[in-house]
Amino acid sequence: MKRYKFVLPGEGTNYDWTKDHTFVKVSAEDTGGAYSMMEDNLKREFSLGLHVHRQHAETFYILEGNVDFYIDGDWMTASPGATVHIPPGTPHAVVLQDGQTGKMLMIFQPSGFDQYLAELARMTEADFADEKRMEALSEKYDLINLGDVPARD
Repeated sequence: MKRYKFVLPGEGTNYDWTKDHTFVKVSAEDTGGAYSMMEDNLKREFSLGLHVHRQHAETFYILEGNVDFYIDGDWMTASPGATVHIPPGTPHAVVLQDGQTGKMLMIFQPSGFDQYLAELARMTEADFADEKRMEALSEKYDLINLGDVPARD
């Protein structure tokens, strides 16, 4: 077994959702749970409501497009080359400007989000409609939903 991982463009476990297409480049399994890294291709419909993670940090590196972040009460636009680091316990939301797309590298520390995506991919429509199941899954993976994307002032 190799002690390294080499992932080509367009490779990695991928999840093609309605709002984004995510490729897991480095998984929890690859790092012993220390972190996971993904390429997230954001579609025009992309938005991620206000939420918080109690135990893990997220770091985003913008590759393409302009991505709007709401972090701890502040709005900012991250353009290609920008880095956004969100420590545990910090409420945040992410959205694209109308009609735009984007691409970003995401690092989750410790890992877990890749496992969350894997569980979502195995779910049925009935599972998604089960509010208690969805709440339990979100809690399991440290994703605490706080509401919709906040309005800009």
